[in-house]
Amino acid sequence: MNALEEQIAHLTRAVEDLSDVVARQEREISLLTRRAQLLMEREAEREAQGGGGVVVGDERPPHY
Repeated sequence: MNALEEQIAHLTRAVEDLSDVVARQEREISLLTRRAQLLMEREAEREAQGGGGVVVGDERPPHY
């Protein structure tokens, strides 16, 4: 009986630890999703304003 109680205690602790990890990951995913959305909105605004020009590697900069 003691062995089962110990095993249940260890499993309970493991579940609590995993729950903490999942909660932390959920917060991080939410933050990263918000940041990605803001970057996408910013880039859409930039393209709408006409500043989204493509620079080719062998193209000379305009100041030459």
